Amino acid sequence: MSSVAIDQATGIEGGTAGEISESIRNLVGAGVLCPGDSVPPIRELAGELGVHRNTVAAAYRLLVAAGVAETRGRRGTFVRAIPALEGEGSIARAGHVDLSSGNPDPELLPDLGAALGRTSYSAPLYGTAATDPQLEQWARASIEPEVHRPFAITITNGAVDAVERLLTAHLTRGDAVAIEDPCFLASVGTLRVNGFRAVPVRVDAEGITPDDLHRALSSGVRAVVCTPRAHNPTGNSLTADRAEALGAVLADFPHVLVIEDDHFSAISSKPYHRLAPASTTRWALVRSVSKFLGPDLRVAVVASDVDTGARLSTRLRAGANWVSHLQQRLTSDLLGDPDVLLQLAEARRTYAHRRATLTGALRARNIYVPDSMDGLNVWVPLERDSTPVVDRLASQGWLVRDGAQFAATPDRPHNALRVTASTITADRARRFAAALAKILVS
Repeated sequence: MSSVAIDQATGIEGGTAGEISESIRNLVGAGVLCPGDSVPPIRELAGELGVHRNTVAAAYRLLVAAGVAETRGRRGTFVRAIPALEGEGSIARAGHVDLSSGNPDPELLPDLGAALGRTSYSAPLYGTAATDPQLEQWARASIEPEVHRPFAITITNGAVDAVERLLTAHLTRGDAVAIEDPCFLASVGTLRVNGFRAVPVRVDAEGITPDDLHRALSSGVRAVVCTPRAHNPTGNSLTADRAEALGAVLADFPHVLVIEDDHFSAISSKPYHRLAPASTTRWALVRSVSKFLGPDLRVAVVASDVDTGARLSTRLRAGANWVSHLQQRLTSDLLGDPDVLLQLAEARRTYAHRRATLTGALRARNIYVPDSMDGLNVWVPLERDSTPVVDRLASQGWLVRDGAQFAATPDRPHNALRVTASTITADRARRFAAALAKILVS
């Protein structure tokens, strides 16, 4: 036998935790071990290598921390596969009415092609400041009255990019993050891809609930991700009283990073109520533009504490990976255009009217829907398994999202439908409500 112990069945070798984990990583890199493959049980591998069980256990913990493996309780440890993630949008089906996409109405978006021809953009070179000064000026003027403390401005490639960069700037793999339940699809994906542990916080008509938030904070979460208004999927928004109550809870945990994703800001029907109290030292307010200027305009303004701003800036520095100045200037030009501001006001009224049209049609069929929703979607809670309802609607030509897809953790599915109302007409709302009502009584 050689001086280096080897498990003859798998080729794993080593005598220390570091050597064993490195050996397994090499086998994964070489394709000998593939995503989904199990690694030997701790006791078995320890016997093959002639080491203590604690050594193998430590090696497996290193693999989990590195994102190479994942534990599945008593089933053992497995090579980690790339997560299959859900996202907004859908594949069009002939003869179907798509009420599932989560998209804005294209008719309510500014004409970006025409705006490009009018923009005041001039091409920058390497070394130019990462943030367009005109966009930063707009951001500071609009955010300063709401923040009331010193802050940095950073520009990211949309809200999802912002949340991911904020979490990875402050947290390490395995850290726990409190997220809303039900939750925005992309937030679930961000946590899974980066190896963060989701801690669900229940959402009601006034936003996340103080008791659940306190429970999550007490369990050791390192960050909280919250949507202050137009929560996707429920459409709920923080009330002033709820924001104050949540701030009081957060005041006892000043070290926790608080991220507010205010994705619907320019066309929301609800006021913004700040979540992070003055005692919070690490915070960020994210305002993206894709819902009201267009999904392909990948720009988000991030206002944050100065230290967080510095951390983000190191990852978005000029000469490396800054956000396109063309997109930044186009965004600031649009947000400063009086005609565009009038168009955004019209979008706000139109979306509110379409949500009311759909909810009215559903209530006329005695289907309960919550009050005071905002955003592009309507959330329809059900008292039965929602998946068969989604399938039956699809068989009749109606595409909606299954509420189970928005669960913060797989063990807490939601029986509900998320119906995109952004382009709905009165006739379609009546026909959809009639189809759903027939399914629910059968």
